[in-house]
Amino acid sequence: MLQSKNEEDYQFKFVVLWVTFYNISTLMSKAMKQVEPVPESEIIQRLKNKDEVVLKTLYKKHYQVIVGLVVNNGGSLQEAKDIYQDTIIIFLDKLKEPDFELNCSIKTFLYSVGRRIWLEQLRHKNKFNGVLQDTDEFIALDVDDALEKESQFKAMHLALESLGEPCRSIMKDFYLQNQSMDDIANKFGYTNTDNAKNQKYKCLKRLKKLFFGAYNNAETINNEES
Repeated sequence: MLQSKNEEDYQFKFVVLWVTFYNISTLMSKAMKQVEPVPESEIIQRLKNKDEVVLKTLYKKHYQVIVGLVVNNGGSLQEAKDIYQDTIIIFLDKLKEPDFELNCSIKTFLYSVGRRIWLEQLRHKNKFNGVLQDTDEFIALDVDDALEKESQFKAMHLALESLGEPCRSIMKDFYLQNQSMDDIANKFGYTNTDNAKNQKYKCLKRLKKLFFGAYNNAETINNEES
């Protein structure tokens, strides 16, 4: 059962849950409208031709995977962003090599590189405990884990419906769009970044409260029915 912890202990893992939920929901919505996906061979060719639109799309598409990897293994959100940026740079540099041939999907390559970089950093800091927890997209979930994820996602859906604006947009801009607090402050009319940070903190705190309320209520119902 999920237990509500203080903001410092649980903030990053909770953000990963929200980001994962939002990403899955967004991808499902886009998939309904998408006629035919762009082949990865075409994406690679466009990247070689320095297509900025494709690069931005690629960056947003795989960002959450690295965030989940780093945060679930002792890293901060900022460290996750740095790792992902380094990963993208390495990938683009590889594409410049004449003899380089990608023998896996782009996502798998980026994940492997990001995983290796973070593992090296953990070892350098003497924080590696011998086990690296991979994100759910790259490990097989058992039945209990799958049911737990489903319960969490349902609770998150209800929490987001109740959250409202501007909180939903602020969290999306910061955690998904990778916008700075300066940009967010200007966008929403805050007098300075400290006020914007304070609002983001309140939004995350409110979302957590709504989430745990929905999650614990659903769990109580399930226990009464079983």
